[in-house]
Amino acid sequence: MKIALDAMGGDNAPDVTIEGALQAVNEYDDVSVELIGDSDVLWKRLKAERKYDEKRITVRHASEVVDMDEATSQALRKKRDSSIRVAVDMVKKGEAEAVVSAGHSGVAMATALTVLKKAPGVDRPAIAVLMPTVKGRFLLIDAGANVDCKPDNLLQFALMGSSYYKAVYGVGEPKVGLMSIGEEDTKGNELTKEVFKLLKAANINFIGNVEGKDVFTGMADVVVCDGFIGNTILKVSEGLADALMKMLKTEISGRMASKLGYLLMKPAIRGFRRRTDYDESGGAPLLGINGTCIICHGRSTSKAIKNAIKVANQLATANINKIITEEIAMSHKQIRKKERQLAEG
Repeated sequence: MKIALDAMGGDNAPDVTIEGALQAVNEYDDVSVELIGDSDVLWKRLKAERKYDEKRITVRHASEVVDMDEATSQALRKKRDSSIRVAVDMVKKGEAEAVVSAGHSGVAMATALTVLKKAPGVDRPAIAVLMPTVKGRFLLIDAGANVDCKPDNLLQFALMGSSYYKAVYGVGEPKVGLMSIGEEDTKGNELTKEVFKLLKAANINFIGNVEGKDVFTGMADVVVCDGFIGNTILKVSEGLADALMKMLKTEISGRMASKLGYLLMKPAIRGFRRRTDYDESGGAPLLGINGTCIICHGRSTSKAIKNAIKVANQLATANINKIITEEIAMSHKQIRKKERQLAEG
């Protein structure tokens, strides 16, 4: 399985992207990685690294790099030979099974959508992010790709999220919840009220509305919302996890008794840090396109890149796009059937 890696994308590229690729091929036997970027720079960095399998780590030249603060429209028009564009083109041509990028997320999404196009039946692709709960992890969708949505968009997010969860975790009927301000189906704005009806009729295990206080309890495996709400949840959660660790360190450093207690609690604190660390999930797939695209945090470490490559490999192997297309087609048929039954009385 070949993964095209945008080696120039990210705050600490190409050092962390190269290191992440090396870790991936050393850990996963069925993965090879093609590094996309300035070939002179990449070869120089590779030669300075430890020994590696030259058949499983290769380089493809791209003459341009998209800056993190660059306008998306400008990058799409003027940088046709950027590392992210060349990587996505490889997937389009069948030269790679998936693309991974920690670069400009807006450009990565727009390029994937422009080059690979939407999957059949999908109106808007969505970002799916795994987040921790007290029981394990839940999938948040959409986490930022679509700010303004219609009811049908959220229905498709739910179907795509459920399909993803099944493919990655092997859960037969993932519990799907709709993010709202109350558990009752009458709570929420007009969008969530309409979406509730659609999800209730869809071919998924819909458990109803989920409130903000419940998303981290593990009540739902998949939490559905528009990209504005989803990205807010994501950013607040990241900030809260960092703040909790900093506050804990402050309390520990100020008291001798706390320092002694910390030594006993150190394994538990490490475990908490792992569960809240985005490096563990690696990256977020852009679901609903004709191809596999994993978008990573700009601050990704080599560990995050390695895990993103793992996720890309899993989704490409599971043929998640075919599964999503089939699920959406089946759900639309079921909804139309129920609508006919209701109309006939």
